[in-house]
Amino acid sequence: MSDVTTLAGELCSFIDREVSLDPDTPVEPHTDLLTTGLVDSLGAMEIVHWLEEARNLDIDPVDITIENFQTVEKMVALAKRLTVG
Repeated sequence: MSDVTTLAGELCSFIDREVSLDPDTPVEPHTDLLTTGLVDSLGAMEIVHWLEEARNLDIDPVDITIENFQTVEKMVALAKRLTVG
């Protein structure tokens, strides 16, 4: 299993367990979290904190956007960019 796949699975599990406002809707890598209301602004900040801790990342506030946090896929892409660059 690749690191990207592992991170996506870990993020989905974390969001399902700790952040999702709708326990009946499973979070998948492509699930729209923000515009559907599955995650609110406080939940988004919890996700940012989790990503920083789990992957030893420093996410700049300018990167905390809907575009980067709308789906788990987009969060994984951001984490990958921050790890490489």
